[in-house]
Amino acid sequence: MTDSSVTRGFTRVAGTIPAPALVLGGVCGIQFGAAFSPQIYPQVGAPGVVFLRLLIAGVLLCLVWRPRRQALDSVKGAWGTVIGAGALLAGHHLAFYEAVNHIPLGAVATIEFLGPFAIALAGSRRAVDLLPACLAAAGVLLLGGGGVPLDPGGLALAAVAAGCWGGYILVSSRMARRLSGGQGLALAVLWAALLSTPYGLVRAGSAVLDPHVLWVAAVVAVASSVLPYSLNLEALRRIPPRVFGLLTSLEPAAGALFGLLILGQRLAWPQWLGVAAVACASVIATFLGSGGRRNSRVRAKSASPDAGQPALCETGPAR
Repeated sequence: MTDSSVTRGFTRVAGTIPAPALVLGGVCGIQFGAAFSPQIYPQVGAPGVVFLRLLIAGVLLCLVWRPRRQALDSVKGAWGTVIGAGALLAGHHLAFYEAVNHIPLGAVATIEFLGPFAIALAGSRRAVDLLPACLAAAGVLLLGGGGVPLDPGGLALAAVAAGCWGGYILVSSRMARRLSGGQGLALAVLWAALLSTPYGLVRAGSAVLDPHVLWVAAVVAVASSVLPYSLNLEALRRIPPRVFGLLTSLEPAAGALFGLLILGQRLAWPQWLGVAAVACASVIATFLGSGGRRNSRVRAKSASPDAGQPALCETGPAR
């Protein structure tokens, strides 16, 4: 099956599903995969899970997008962007899955979510933007001291995952602008798999060939990487970034829910409040950010010598 027929088939099926449902499906897939993966921690550990997940996902994405060397060679800086994105992706996955091995998934997902949240606030210039930042800080304090003890090492790993994820968003947005389709994503995931190979194989050894391990890793790769990335890409073509950010703010709550249902990881009620506070901070930041961008466009348009003329184009949703 050719590259174009695969993507056309996926787009045709996804086109029948409401865009918000695609985003929520991606959110649930990511957290389900994270909750499902500890089944094989005893055999391969977190490094083995990361290696297998990235390898399987990278191969599948390359089969779908069929990246071409000529396409990357023709774009200045494309290879450096792909390499940087893959390195950040590998660092994020290793830190995230190691953190899940020490503290509840809901806590990891909440702290990791602070990475993109910090990026959303980084460009703010208004005092009102401090409101979601303070709410998120209160949520983290509730999470850390709210009843169920959280291992400091796990918290530190979750913070590393947040930093890597924030950096990946910045680099991958440049990659999405420079390269068409998912070619850059496919190569970045494959490069991340190669970077995680030494650590994964040293920890896992021959256990990576166990049929049960491979089956679980394949489920995790599809649920947490292939489907969410593809669903989000399709959803972003149909909904504005504000709505996308609003829906993805449910990720910490989804992590806590899947951690409870699949792993039996319980959080005390103050920690659930902390999860909710971080999610609400993201919602508020999303609306404040969209209002600020709208006002900036109005001011720019009124100051332009072509004010009153219809805009020729509008920036599409960031990916």
